[in-house]
Amino acid sequence: MRPRLLVIAGPGKDSTIPLPDGEATLGRDPTNAVAMADASVSRKHCLLRREEDGRFQIRDLDSRNGTLVNGLVVKEQWLRHGDEIATGDSVFLFLVEDVDQAVPASRVEFDDSHPMAETKVIHPKEVLYMHPDRLLRELPATSQVARNLNALLKISRVVHAIRGLEELQAQLLDLIFEVVPAGRGAILLAEGPGLEFNCLYARTRQAGQPQLVKVSRTIARQVMKENVAILGVDVPASGALRDVESLVASDVRSLVCVPLTVFERVIGCIYLDNTSTANRFQEDHLQLMAAIAGISAVALDNARRLQWLEQENQRLTTEVRQEQSLVGESPRMKEIFQFLARVAPAESTVLIEGESGTGKELAARALHRNSRRADKPFVAINCAAIPETLLESDLFGHERGAFTGAAVLKKGRLEVAEGGVVFLDEIGELAPALQVKLLRVLQEREFERVGGTHTLKVDIRLIAATNRDLDEAVRNGEFRQDLYYRLAVVRLMMPPLREHRDDIPMLTRHFVQKYAKRSKVKPKPVSREAMAALVNYEWPGNVRELENAIERALVMGSSDAVLLEDLPESLLEQESPAEMHEGKYHASVKELKKQLIVDAVEQTGGNYVEAAGILGVHPNYLHRLIRNLGLKETLQEGLRGRSKFSA
Repeated sequence: MRPRLLVIAGPGKDSTIPLPDGEATLGRDPTNAVAMADASVSRKHCLLRREEDGRFQIRDLDSRNGTLVNGLVVKEQWLRHGDEIATGDSVFLFLVEDVDQAVPASRVEFDDSHPMAETKVIHPKEVLYMHPDRLLRELPATSQVARNLNALLKISRVVHAIRGLEELQAQLLDLIFEVVPAGRGAILLAEGPGLEFNCLYARTRQAGQPQLVKVSRTIARQVMKENVAILGVDVPASGALRDVESLVASDVRSLVCVPLTVFERVIGCIYLDNTSTANRFQEDHLQLMAAIAGISAVALDNARRLQWLEQENQRLTTEVRQEQSLVGESPRMKEIFQFLARVAPAESTVLIEGESGTGKELAARALHRNSRRADKPFVAINCAAIPETLLESDLFGHERGAFTGAAVLKKGRLEVAEGGVVFLDEIGELAPALQVKLLRVLQEREFERVGGTHTLKVDIRLIAATNRDLDEAVRNGEFRQDLYYRLAVVRLMMPPLREHRDDIPMLTRHFVQKYAKRSKVKPKPVSREAMAALVNYEWPGNVRELENAIERALVMGSSDAVLLEDLPESLLEQESPAEMHEGKYHASVKELKKQLIVDAVEQTGGNYVEAAGILGVHPNYLHRLIRNLGLKETLQEGLRGRSKFSA
């Protein structure tokens, strides 16, 4: 086991932190075993403890911003390989390596001198082992030839059976050491027009502590630039090679360097040297190494690309998780996080209720991400967005010829989600006929495709969401009572944003970071007046409306900060809080709006429809203006006073 934390976001990104035996604290204070230069991390943020059985447990130390594991706030939790830990702006992957460790790699150091050596140079077309017909004609069938051919066959089988880059490089050098009298070896991979080395792996024949392997940068670049293999038979007697300090210091007697070529593109080279006077490299070794390079180049290139793809996939997955995570530290949101942590491992059906924009789908994704089905599909369906005639086929699939246009068999979303989670958003809009079919899926975990007679079994977990009052819908006969009871095994009510205003500053910073990164611009600070307006607003559209407001402010704003005038007009119409110092322009515009509305309502004697006509706005918009500007009581008092005066 090699437990460690891989930093994937925040200060120290891409670094690896080994975890010691026993306990290790993580925090901003330098005295921590894992010290993070991150202002959002508490001085003593969390504790990682290794038990005697090798398992690790994480415990939050009453930190200011909390400790999240896989997107959920935790107080104490056992860790599994691959878990994502977030502390402030820093995100880590908890990794435990259970496989046998490869022999430790040595370090590579380049020597930049320019030797003019007595060398043997061959081109790829001259490599005998790559041309079997010529080999048989020109070389006798000696035991050495048979040995080399067997070695090539063994290397060919091994290198194409290994996916990991480091393991492949280690195995390849081991096999080379079996057939070539090399004391040290290095595999150098390069990329880009300048052929800059971006992957270096070195080993010595003795399997022990890593040692320094010095490689002549000039020779390596010549091999790659000219696509030739180079042999230095007798380094001390090879002219300028005697003056190369790295070779003299290492007592190198002979060396071989061969290019790694894929589709006429040089991707690197293999470098070998030795210090033996009795077993110096000969031309036969050069021929063999050139053939080995030809066999292994594609495998090395593929392994390197696969490693990059896996790292990129991990990075993108982390970004998606961060974008699709619930954000908040208020008491209401902590209750939500605790609920999700308890319910996620279970298989129970969950009904998530709440107004539009409160994050119901994010809660469903958090349940999926922290469940045993996390590596299976998450299939989301909006029951209100798909017409009833198409929703049945979309859910259950259809057989070929089931209806006009059904030219081929189509699997439904339930089949696609096999083993995973199906999220039915706006479940209250589901048609009565589909409610019956869905009830059977919940009860029996089976269904038929449209037009089919064969019953299909399905293993899914169902999570539903609605912004309707399903209790009232059941009483009104608009929703099946038996289906409601099946859905509401576990219920979660997502709070509207106005009920946890403490989270608005954190949400605002989160959205600023998100859309600044998307737009490739520097994140802007939010002015005091703008933040006061955000916190004071009622947010009928909840978190989704806040997100749209922040995106608009970043796009429309022209200054270095998010200012009051960058916010939507609906926020500017509201009554200003005491701590908000509103500018003269916005205050004047607001007062003018108030006076126009009061005059129009008084002119029509309290008829809001006629008043809206005078103002040239829709009555609904007029009511919104009256609510946002706090004019309701003023208008009522004015109308009462007018009635008394008339009497």
